[in-house]
Order: sequence, then structure tokens, then C-alpha cells
Amino acid sequence: MTNRLAQAESLYLRKHAENPIDWWYWCPEALEKAKTEDKPIFLSVGYSSCHWCTVMEGEAFSDEAVAEYMNQNFVPIKVDREERPDIDSIYMQALQMMIGQGGWPLNIFLTPDDRVPFYGGTYFPLEPKFGRPGFLEILKAVRRFYDQEKEKLNSFKSEVMGLLERSASLPASNTELNKNLLLQGVETGVGITGTRGNPPSFPMIPHAQLSLRGTRFSYDSNYNAKEVSQQRGADLALGGIYDHVGGGFHRYTVDSTWTVPHFEKMLYDNGQIVEYLADLWSSGVREPAFKRAIAQTVQWLKREMTAPEGYFYASQDADSFTSSQAEEPEEGAFYVWSYQTLQQLLTSEELQALQSEFTVTEAGNFEGSNVLQRQAAGNLSPTAETALEKLFAARYGYPSSQVNLFPPARNNSEAKQHNWAGRIPPVTDTKMITAWNSLMISGLARAYAVFEEISYWNCAVKAANFIWENQWVEGRFYRLNYNGIATVPAQSEDYALFIKALLDIYTCHPEDTAWLDKAAQLQAEFDKYLWSPQDGGYFNTPSDSSDELIVRERSYMDNATPSANGVAVANLVRLHLLTEQTDYLASAETTLKAFTSIMEKTPQACPGLFSGLDWYLQGTLVRSTPQQLQELIAQYLPTCAYQVETALPNQAVALVCQGLTCLEPAREKEQLMAQIQECSVA
Repeated sequence: MTNRLAQAESLYLRKHAENPIDWWYWCPEALEKAKTEDKPIFLSVGYSSCHWCTVMEGEAFSDEAVAEYMNQNFVPIKVDREERPDIDSIYMQALQMMIGQGGWPLNIFLTPDDRVPFYGGTYFPLEPKFGRPGFLEILKAVRRFYDQEKEKLNSFKSEVMGLLERSASLPASNTELNKNLLLQGVETGVGITGTRGNPPSFPMIPHAQLSLRGTRFSYDSNYNAKEVSQQRGADLALGGIYDHVGGGFHRYTVDSTWTVPHFEKMLYDNGQIVEYLADLWSSGVREPAFKRAIAQTVQWLKREMTAPEGYFYASQDADSFTSSQAEEPEEGAFYVWSYQTLQQLLTSEELQALQSEFTVTEAGNFEGSNVLQRQAAGNLSPTAETALEKLFAARYGYPSSQVNLFPPARNNSEAKQHNWAGRIPPVTDTKMITAWNSLMISGLARAYAVFEEISYWNCAVKAANFIWENQWVEGRFYRLNYNGIATVPAQSEDYALFIKALLDIYTCHPEDTAWLDKAAQLQAEFDKYLWSPQDGGYFNTPSDSSDELIVRERSYMDNATPSANGVAVANLVRLHLLTEQTDYLASAETTLKAFTSIMEKTPQACPGLFSGLDWYLQGTLVRSTPQQLQELIAQYLPTCAYQVETALPNQAVALVCQGLTCLEPAREKEQLMAQIQECSVA
């Protein structure tokens, strides 16, 4: 017997289709039912590759006693945070206010009439353990509180709503948008990127990118921005967070040494990391491991994460089955290697090379098995490369030269029933998310610009064309695509990141202005439906699809993905430089001023806004021939935009403009580079 989630497109929602809980998805009917029957809403938010979401689905949400009580006393609603990040953001912020921390699964109780949260937590065990009460006990206590403590409930609701409303309407500030503010942000970003603190260890690419930007400036600092930026690249490309056998980056590591990952692979991480490693290379850090990691990640992307139509899938689970008879998947099973298995697969010389160049021991570093982590940078030995190729064949069933396409297992049944030649792979969530695809497109475009590998370009362009041709429905832009059907109106991150992707593609070949025209067209819709005329900046959700939200937020914090407003500022400056329309520059300034109080008081929260401020202060346009521009595009010039100019003044090689001012025509390449350097640190 299944519930109504069996009809959902979301893989995460369908995973709960056989729960005895009478789940609803977020919809007007569910909200009205709660209000009419005066039942609190139990809102549970997660995503398909979330390990503890999966655990709770198999424990508390599958229990008959829990389901019976839940169905009688609450209206249970499931939300895929990847479908509705706006809902997730509001209630995650509320949970953090309540208990001082957040995470997924996000389980929170809302009043039925106005959807205000009044109690919540993350993972709730079925029976009391880990210092946490059992889930049924929590349900009964929450219902008693709702029925018997109305005065306390209303007081708490008022407090929570007050906090949410204040956080949504940021205080005004007189802070100036100047280089001092920028350097304050850079110093914070470098400090965060360079600190090996308590585990877990996340890529935190917005901070790393800001640190790399900081290598251009000379100022009194407690850190070395260049060393910090290089170290983050090494942590990523050499660490266990990277899949050295099949390519692609895992979500994070559970330790501070970048060794043992939490094994899910998310598209958004891989797109950002590819772009960051390409930027490092273009800045002069020619580490072979960076180039190898980019190349193998793109191979993984094409092999396992690309739909026939050209778009990219969302994620792969951390867990996988060890056999078709296994009842439950195991974390990391697809990726780790027991010492005994390595002995069986490799010659003694190959095993010795692997032990010499990677962390491989008989005891292992993850539950008796080995997660491969490199011990040094540079090129791998041919013997080690041969060993890795044998491990690839053991995992996938064929040599890498014969595996151009590895079909996704779309659910647990497909994973167990398919006759895999190698190991059973983790489940792949095959939905298309515009924002995440955009991050990957930007990464591919940057890698193409740096390495001139045409396959990177082809992947980027095909995905961008799919989005442009399929995510417009009756004149509106959409966030998701399930098997050819666009759904859920685009949110601010979808607009901002796809505009960035379009501009990044244009940058690779600025002679083709069609991509620039597309970016300007999408920016116009972004402005129409999500711009805040009163306060500046962009709301998370369009004006015509946010009625059910208790507050309308403007995202400024960079988390696993960059904040929409930080990306939007950079986009607006780039559009201003390329079109000479000053309205774009005015909007960038207004957006930055809307968040200056945050930038000044909590710079650690918003590295993306500081990257946008860098563009605002140092944004530079270079106009030259296509041949001259190609030489510049491959370099690390993070605040430069490029435009083809065929009618240059006599003997000039380029024209350089910054803001509303142009410099004298550059007569030689040396003069051109000196002008760009001057503009980049002005």
C-alpha cells in the first residue's frame, strides 16, 4: 500500500511512498486541511542523497505506531529541499533560532492557521538513543503542548515571527562601498579557507574563490592568500574527498584531514570545484593533480551524470548495495577497497606503488577498508595509474576506455535488479535543477577557456541550450525538469547562476554575442519578478508564487551553493561593462548597499557579496581582436570582461575601460597587461 507520494516526480518524495504515514506534498490542499481540521503541520524536509534522511525513513517513518498517531493528530507534509529551497531556507533558519543548529532531515512543527514553527529538530530516532527522545514520545508531547498551552504557544509564535521578519528586513547601514570593506571580506575569507578546524571539512568554494581573488592585493594580513588558496586546491585534488578511481568529488569529509568522505556526489560541488581548480591553474599554479582531477571529473560527468538530452543529473547517493540480496545499502560500498581485494586485483608491484603514493594499509581508514588519498602532489607513477585503471575495471566491470556511458540506477529496485558487470552503483537522482546545472556549465566553460579542451565546451553548450530551450514555459523561467517536463517557477539562484553561466560561455568566445543577449533577456525577467524595489537586492521567490510563505527572504549567505545576491551583483556589473547600460551598475550598487550591514558585521557569512564588490570596484572591460582576447581569457583576471573590437585606433592592440572611464589605447601587449594590472587592484 502506497501513499500519495508514489505519484511525485521527486526521487526523495517517492522514497517515502511506502511509509504508513499519510504524507502530503506541499500544496494548498494540505495547508487548507491542516487549517480546517485544526491539526498542526509536521513538516519534514530533506533530499534524496541525505544519509540520515534515509535512516529516518526506514525507522521512524516506517513504524506503524508512529504513523497511526501522526495521521490522527497532524498533517504530515514532505518537502524536497532541492525542489523548494525557499521553504527549506525559512524553516531551517527558524530551527537554528530554536535549537542553535540545523541540518537534514529538517523536521519542524507548524501551527495550522499561519504556518509558524513552534518546535523542531533534525534526526529523531524511533526509540530513545544518542541522547535524543523517541519520535512517538516527541509527537505526543508536541500535540499536548499545542492543545493545552495556547498562551505559551502564541507567545513563542510571536517571538519566532519577530525574529524571522527582522532577519528578512536587514538594518540600514552607512558603510561605504570601498576597498577597505573589500579587504575586510578578503581577510575573513582567507582566514576561513586557511583554517583546519574541527571536522567535518567542506569545500566552501565561495570562501576559496574570494581567497584566490585576494592574491591580487598587497595589504597587511595575518595569512598568505596564495598559500591558502593553493592548499585548498591540494586538499580537494589530493584528498579522499576526490574519487581517484572514477572522478568526481564527494560532498565533504568527516575529518579535518580531508581523508574519509561522506560519499554522496552533488552536481553543485563538482561544478564549483572544477571552476576553482581551473582558476588556480590559470593563476599560475600548474599542479598536475588539478588538471587530472578536472579531466576525470568531466569524464565522470559525461559517463554517469549526463542525460541524453545534454543536461546534468542532480546527485548520487552515498550508500549502495553490496549484492542484489542485501536488504539495505551501505555507505561508501561503491568506492572503498579492502586490502584483501587490492591484493587480489593488483600485482605486488602495483600494490606497492599504490601504497607508496596513496593511503593504503591492511587495517584501512574507513571501517576496515581504504579510502584512497594521495600522499604527495605531482604526477602519479605509470604503475600507480595502471593500478587505478584496474580498480576502475573492477568497480565498473569494464576498462575506462570501454565505459563511455554508465546508465543511472534511478531507485533501489533498479540498482538491485540490473545485471551490473561490476559493483552495484549508488542511486542517481536524475532530475534537472537549473541552478546546479548552471554551476557545472560555468565550471566547464572556465576549464575550456583555460585548457582548450573542446569536449568541455561541447558539454557546457549542450546543457545551456537544453535549459534555454526547455525551461521557458509560457514566457516564464522554471527551476526543475523531470523527464522533459519543466516545473516549479525559477528561484533567485536559478536566475542568478544561469545568467552567470551564459556570461561565462560568452566569455569563451566573445565574438558570439547571442549568449550575451540571452543573459540580458533573462536578467530582465529576474528584475521583473524578484527585484526588491523598496530595499534592493533579489527575493528568493518570485512575486507571483510566494503567497504561502510566512516571510519573503533575500538570500545573502553562501552555503553549499553561492548566494543569489552575491552572484547577481557580479552579473550586473558584467552586463553593465558589456552593454554600457548604467541601470545595471545602479542595481549592483543598490544590492550591495542593501547588505552592507551584513558585510560589515558578519563578513564570514557572505563571501559571494565581497566577490561582487570586487567586480563593482575593479570591474574592467577589455576590447580587442578575438586573437588577442583569447590570450587574456586563459589567464586569471577575475574582474575582466571582454568584447570584440575590430575598429581599434591605429597601432593599438586593445582598449581598456574601468567603470565609467577609459584609459589611453594600449599600443603594446606589455602596456595592455600593465593597464589591466592597475585596474585590478585600484
